[in-house]
Amino acid sequence: MNKFSRTASTAHAAPFAPADAGRSVDEITGGRRMRRMRKADWSRRLVQESHLTVDDLIWPLFLIEGENREEPVAAMPGVARYSVDLAVKQAERMARLGIPAIATFPNIDRAKRDEAGSHSLDADNLINRATRAIKAAVPEIGIITDVALDPFTSHGHDGILRDGEIVNDETVAQITAAAVGQAIAGADIIAPSDMMDGRIGAIRDALDRHGFQHVAIMSYATKFASAFYGPYREAIGTGGLLKGDKKTYYIDPANTDEALREAEQDLAEGADMLIVKPGMPYLDIVRRLKDTFAMPTFAYQVSGEYSMIKAAAANGWIDGDKAMLESLLAFKRAGCDGILTYFAPEVAERL
Repeated sequence: MNKFSRTASTAHAAPFAPADAGRSVDEITGGRRMRRMRKADWSRRLVQESHLTVDDLIWPLFLIEGENREEPVAAMPGVARYSVDLAVKQAERMARLGIPAIATFPNIDRAKRDEAGSHSLDADNLINRATRAIKAAVPEIGIITDVALDPFTSHGHDGILRDGEIVNDETVAQITAAAVGQAIAGADIIAPSDMMDGRIGAIRDALDRHGFQHVAIMSYATKFASAFYGPYREAIGTGGLLKGDKKTYYIDPANTDEALREAEQDLAEGADMLIVKPGMPYLDIVRRLKDTFAMPTFAYQVSGEYSMIKAAAANGWIDGDKAMLESLLAFKRAGCDGILTYFAPEVAERL
């Protein structure tokens, strides 16, 4: 037997006894008992600091061509793509649930995609047709549209590709024209997610020149080059198209000060609200933006975040409903005014 074995044996033979001397718990805490308000459900509810309501929810809606079509997204259980007629029915359902707004994302036929994403300028493209149809049927729900070019390009990038480079200024000119087209179709909020320099100011100027001063801009000011976007790219049909990566225009996940500078620039150019994307891995960014700028701040709980919770729940590793609600409450705690989440219908039904 070595000395360590003897020490362990002795310790087991003489266990510690509860202390019967020294300070009491009240003396240690100064009489402050933090558990007092946790003792019952009513008291916990009374002092709850952050609250999640249906008013915090924005539902991302995927679109496809055709009629009476619903296609499940394999990597996102419970999520589907809808043709315009069924998208209208989904928008009606969201309105009945009290969800304030939806954000639309199109899956464009491959034949309509090219190097420049020129179909984004078509007044009758899928996203604009859906906006017109939903606004006609459900005028009370807000519609948020994205002008990034990735659903429209043959290479899957958010901008125009020239000689292996995403060209900034040419892309800004095109997405600005697309933004005006989306406003004409009835979009309430333009949400550019492409991360090109100067896009917010250019879009604001163009909207104002065309009489759309009432159309707001929700800037993806802090969109990170993240590994959590994979299922989304399947949903919009760009997963197998992407050539290279998006690190030349998305933010490095390691950077926080850069994210603040991006947000400051977009606000100076006329952004009305900010989005952090992805969500939960970047709660520190949400808090810094809210504390620094005190502007309406949102987060996008992206496809990878959604799919991880769904997959773990399907395997019985976590309680999916509780994890869903806890994850969304975390956004509120961090300072979010709202959350883009694929869980929106499930949460609205529970709330």
